[in-house]
Amino acid sequence: MIPADLKYAKSHEWVRIDGDIATIGISEFAQEQLGDLTFVELPAVGDTFEQGAEFGSVESVKAASELYAPIGGEVVEINEELEDAPEKVNESPYDEGWLIKLKISGEPEGLLDADAYKALIESEAH
Repeated sequence: MIPADLKYAKSHEWVRIDGDIATIGISEFAQEQLGDLTFVELPAVGDTFEQGAEFGSVESVKAASELYAPIGGEVVEINEELEDAPEKVNESPYDEGWLIKLKISGEPEGLLDADAYKALIESEAH
């Protein structure tokens, strides 16, 4: 399922914007492609990222993958629970498995809505 209230990057990160705070995670499709996560590397609070910049990585039994910021901003919170429980990303990618929260520094550009993201996934699956 692809939540309609989120925006998506072509690199499979999602973003939920609430005022000037953006919560970021990876999509259900991305975590399914990776398999069971064994490690999540996140930035430090206070780090800043431009839209599209690499901000961390995830590792699974099958592969490692970089994480890219779908929006620019300053890290105000990281999901510290993932350090001991990276499987939360697999179990609940849109809720408990969020990765970071950014204070937004600019308008996001080029993000996809749920329908456009679904079309992207379907095109990649073939």
